[in-house]
Amino acid sequence: MAAEGLPTEAVAMADVAIVLLAGRLFVRLSKRVRQPPVVAEIAIGIVLGPSLLGLLPGDLPGRIFPADARPMLAAVAQVGLLLFMFLAGWEMDLGRLRGRGRSVGAMAGLSMAVPFALGAGAAALLAGRYAGEGSGTTAFVLFLSTAFAITAFPVLARIITDSGLTGTRVGSMAMACAAVGDVLAWCVLVLVVAVSESDGPGHFFTVVGLTAAYALAMVLVVRPLLRQLLIRSPRTASGANLLVLIASGVFLSAWTTSWIGIHAIFGAFAFGLIMPREARERLHRRVATPLSGIVTLLLPVFFIVTGLSVDVGLLGLGGLAALGLILLVAVVGKYAGTVLPARMSGMSWRDAGAFGTLMNTRGLTEIVILSIGRELGVIDQEMFTMMVLMALVTTAMAGPLLHWLGVTRPPAPVLASVPDAASGGEGPAGAPPGEGDGGPSATARVGP
Repeated sequence: MAAEGLPTEAVAMADVAIVLLAGRLFVRLSKRVRQPPVVAEIAIGIVLGPSLLGLLPGDLPGRIFPADARPMLAAVAQVGLLLFMFLAGWEMDLGRLRGRGRSVGAMAGLSMAVPFALGAGAAALLAGRYAGEGSGTTAFVLFLSTAFAITAFPVLARIITDSGLTGTRVGSMAMACAAVGDVLAWCVLVLVVAVSESDGPGHFFTVVGLTAAYALAMVLVVRPLLRQLLIRSPRTASGANLLVLIASGVFLSAWTTSWIGIHAIFGAFAFGLIMPREARERLHRRVATPLSGIVTLLLPVFFIVTGLSVDVGLLGLGGLAALGLILLVAVVGKYAGTVLPARMSGMSWRDAGAFGTLMNTRGLTEIVILSIGRELGVIDQEMFTMMVLMALVTTAMAGPLLHWLGVTRPPAPVLASVPDAASGGEGPAGAPPGEGDGGPSATARVGP
């Protein structure tokens, strides 16, 4: 039984209602200050957790979100997160890079390599104090370096759309580089998870081998089967049957990667990556839209689960100094790896600055990665808190800086739209749910 004699299930349902209502309020407020919904949703998680609400007498976070209800909230959050990762992977069309792979590859590589290298130096300095219990220095450094290097593809798409940068050189280059960088980051993260979870070299190579076999099976077996099934399915095919089939595939893929020993979200993301791109528009109304609606309801719970683990009060003076170092390395690393290469490629300083600002956004993708690190014990709670604050600050910087640089313009009209899973607003047809992060694709498409 939960607090005040109520069943745990009833308390969890009331908690979901609180999260949804508070999230809607904060999202509306965020629009007034040029912020994407993910900033509001990260903030509401922190506000309702020990960092702010916990400062009031009476242990309000513990009373509103009691310990016995949190596993249920975590399960709800996990379902929303898996569906979001699938839709984000489905939207990430690397085929758009054809014809400009060399230039995008160089820019994407530098935008990852420079913050990764600076992040490795900072992580080496912080490992002694902030590495999780049982975590080796190697896993901690690799993990934190990856977290510094990431750019949130979905939130980037949302910011580009809202800023009217769709179709511009800056917006197109940022989208392409973020897509390549995110795929690389997830690949590195698979190795980090394998290192942190392995009991020795034998187990590590077993996990890597199983992961490679899983990837080959997805590309050579599952993808062709999906193409045959989805492309050739009649337009009158039941949307409910297709929805059940795809959702089942997402969860089975997530189960497989969890069994292998990496993490369930890799399976969901991979299933999205191997989905046929030519089926996306015709299945938008019957599959993507219903799944986006589910994510709209479930994903905000992930932010409160995250916020309950963020406690700014634990940092102290040493933690605040470390937070300052983290913010400095995160911002300098991304700008150094993007602005100068963009300028050398022929962009003006203003456009190069806008490109660096876009690539500096981290959003929900960063929170997902940090949650994995905390679950695996690679980072401790203090480092988790500092990195979540870094994700919030770097994402919140984008809107005001783009406006200050003078590159924003009114967004182009959208011919067809669907609900944005993060904000409940409108987004271009064919877009994935907004990650809080984001949602609409930077390229507006007309739904079927």
